[in-house]
Amino acid sequence: MVSKNTICLWYERDALEAAQFYAKTFPDSKVGAVHRAPGDYPSGKEGDVLTVEFTVMGVPCVGLNGGPVFQHNEAFSFQVATDDQAETDRLWQAIVSNGGQESACGWCKDKWGLSWQITPRALLAAISDPDRAAARRSFDAMMKMGKIDIARIEAARKG
Repeated sequence: MVSKNTICLWYERDALEAAQFYAKTFPDSKVGAVHRAPGDYPSGKEGDVLTVEFTVMGVPCVGLNGGPVFQHNEAFSFQVATDDQAETDRLWQAIVSNGGQESACGWCKDKWGLSWQITPRALLAAISDPDRAAARRSFDAMMKMGKIDIARIEAARKG
């Protein structure tokens, strides 16, 4: 592991599968070293995958197969800035169609319970518009969405 600061994500037993999914779904992502347990441990056996080093969009992570003790929640999420509707749709669909679930305002969860914010740059520009009325209309439109629809955000921004 090269980075001094690495995000550790706890999985019940599917860290390698999750890392492989992230690597094929997100740009600048890859699976690195896979470490196997040198002996039995409370939630696994010798030879089981214990940790997986991987990168998600350039962010170093390690997946820990720690058993069912801890679950992911919305207190931690990856926020992915997308450049257009096609990228927004592709990433959202990849996560949701792989056993994930939709949520509100651009949030969704992958099948392992990890939260993702698929956030078009156009949304961030719209809700921070110096015209506070335009920003409010954009924000109100976002609050009614699951996956963000850039055309609807821009229409709301224009009034």
